[in-house]
Amino acid sequence: MVATKSVVIDHTQRDPWSVALEQFGIAADKLHLDPNMRAILAECQRELTVHFPVRMADGVVKVFTGYRVQHNTTRGPGKGGIRYHPSVSLGEVKALAMWMTWKCAVVGIPYGGAKGGVVCDPKTMSQQQLETLTRRYTTEIELLIGPDRDIPAPDVNTNAQTMAWIMDTYSMHHGYTALAVVTGKPLSIGGSEGRNEATARGAVYTIIEASKHLGIDLEGSRVVVQGYGNAGSFSAKLMAELGARVVGVSDTSGGIYSPKGIDPMRVDAYKRETGSVTGFPGTEKLSNAELLELDCDILIPAAIENQIGEHNAPLIKAKIVAEAANGPTSPEADRILFDRGVFLIPDILCNAGGVTVSYFEWVQDLQNLFWREATINARLKEVMVKSFNDVLDMQKKNKVDMRTAAYMVAVARVAEATLTRGIYP
Repeated sequence: MVATKSVVIDHTQRDPWSVALEQFGIAADKLHLDPNMRAILAECQRELTVHFPVRMADGVVKVFTGYRVQHNTTRGPGKGGIRYHPSVSLGEVKALAMWMTWKCAVVGIPYGGAKGGVVCDPKTMSQQQLETLTRRYTTEIELLIGPDRDIPAPDVNTNAQTMAWIMDTYSMHHGYTALAVVTGKPLSIGGSEGRNEATARGAVYTIIEASKHLGIDLEGSRVVVQGYGNAGSFSAKLMAELGARVVGVSDTSGGIYSPKGIDPMRVDAYKRETGSVTGFPGTEKLSNAELLELDCDILIPAAIENQIGEHNAPLIKAKIVAEAANGPTSPEADRILFDRGVFLIPDILCNAGGVTVSYFEWVQDLQNLFWREATINARLKEVMVKSFNDVLDMQKKNKVDMRTAAYMVAVARVAEATLTRGIYP
């Protein structure tokens, strides 16, 4: 049986933008960042809000709200996913865009940070409605995107097909096929080998490095994964391949737990058949909140933001928290976990495998020269291992938590690029 766990609801969930600013501020303080530079990097460069009509199946026209935000493009074109979710807000998209700036900088790829989203519930929409919505949204944000300007990618509730619609819409408007306008596309139209698993694979590479640093044997280690979408399911499978024991997983419907271990491949098949992981034979059902507090060695939050706050951080039992999701941990929880000796691999490092292989895809599209999956995985490993050690070195040198260290690495790189370019005009 699962031990008694808190089911306290966090009523103080913060606006993601205020969290992103606080995290930036902590790193800026540690870096003694010049006030002028601080003012530049604390603002988003461009924020586009669009309202557009879509004719629904019953003939009713519904007006949707969408966003595309570019936080900073000093180091290269904007890069960032597009999410479809009822809770999408401008504050959330701004935070995600800022996090993308730091994520690209921490792994050293020549992009700035951007993000997009549409306020909708895709689970209630047909494939045809989603295509119509996507093509109209693309048309509305087209003044910002482009292969050399801002390159969208999949995010929550969007996928390779969504990217194909965006690429096709952009190409139709411009009169030529622009493969490099998005990443995360199907292989048949310029997608990259290894892209589907990239976020999870990158996260697992950082977990391997963290376990070496901490002296934890991954063979037989107990793993819990919150969120069983792309990043979560592949993380569970890859950890199982390394000999770890996956004891708990969850999706939006709830979680499942078995101390004996859960076969991620069988759970994957079960979810495809039933639509959820809950009810998987031989497991105990529990909530997403309870799942986070399970006794385990490695916790992989791979769902959405605001999952670990000051209300439940004291109850986290994992030795390593690997943030495959964006923004799952609040600044207050960061401090609690650090004080308790929990080793956290921050999102801007841990889940940067996705944007790294997106970068590889973009390069391949621009060159019309495609690489084998083994080459992509080897290059991804090289990037993730180096980036982990860059952050770990910063952490040791400044005696700060890993998130602050990752931010210090990233902010310093963006600040240096800004100084080198100068202030126009």
